[in-house]
Amino acid sequence: MERNRLGRSGIVVSDICMGTMTFGNQADEKTSFAIMDAAYDIGIDFYDTAEVYPVPPEERYMGVTEEIVGRWLKTKPRDSIILATKVAGPGHGWITPPVRSGKTGLDRHHIVRAIEGSLRRLDTDYVDLYQTHWPDHGYYYEETLRALEELVDSGKVRVLGCSNETSWGLTKSLWAADKHGLPRYETIQNNFSLNQRRFEDELAQVCRQEEVSLLPYSPLAGGVLSGKYNDGATPAGARFTNYLTAGERQKKMAARFINPIAEASTKRFTAIAADAGLSPVTMAVAWSKQHDFVASTIVGATSMDQMPDILAAADVTLSAETMAAINAVSRELKYPMG
Repeated sequence: MERNRLGRSGIVVSDICMGTMTFGNQADEKTSFAIMDAAYDIGIDFYDTAEVYPVPPEERYMGVTEEIVGRWLKTKPRDSIILATKVAGPGHGWITPPVRSGKTGLDRHHIVRAIEGSLRRLDTDYVDLYQTHWPDHGYYYEETLRALEELVDSGKVRVLGCSNETSWGLTKSLWAADKHGLPRYETIQNNFSLNQRRFEDELAQVCRQEEVSLLPYSPLAGGVLSGKYNDGATPAGARFTNYLTAGERQKKMAARFINPIAEASTKRFTAIAADAGLSPVTMAVAWSKQHDFVASTIVGATSMDQMPDILAAADVTLSAETMAAINAVSRELKYPMG
């Protein structure tokens, strides 16, 4: 298991992070514990959650994931775990976050209430990485960072990060931190996979120049890269199978992940993985890890059956020939997710 530093911070983590967004609805507590135990046993020390997990966000499930993670934390030495969680930003009309009556924001009022709730559910007195779940480009970055600085100064949070951020937003936040002498975002957690390489267009350069670490989520493109949705398949219990019959937001998201170009690229990547003697899942996770701007790739699972292929990536480095074959597909089938 390789280990990398989060930005310029003092925190070093395993290069695979165990995501938890399915815990509490798609995965029950017993399964969730088994998944986290399997990750811990091979040396994964980094675990990521959020106040609005599990997804899709629903009021009846709000906070259940953090509660499950908190109970699991009690089975391990706290200092052996690098724990990350997130504060929900404003919904921007896309979603209504099921916390604080949907009136979420990134001002001091919401940040203080969010961390208090997360610490209570996680049953710990600090989190190692605290992230803004999505940005608010209409609000002052320095005010958000000033509120987050209070959490760092109080010992409730060690370092800060952002998620679902843009090149402009990350750069603006770093400028605000420098100008006002505030703690900066050491990490950015964005969508990045073989089927979603837009991060490389601009954000990768920001991360390299400013020493901010990417924590890629959805390295399997929501499970699409496993091939389970190929040829119109709708496996029972799968995320996008459920989304196809859910609300308009979920249907639009499913269409973004599952489409003719995404299926064509997935089939090509599956063939490349076979030539390399790997499962497509293992190759997808290994590919994500193999970027200089990536610190730790966030994986997820709903059952123990999914874990072997995911965890196998811990010891895999893709050859130059395999990387070249992957890049050839990406050049031909550009931006499968739009």
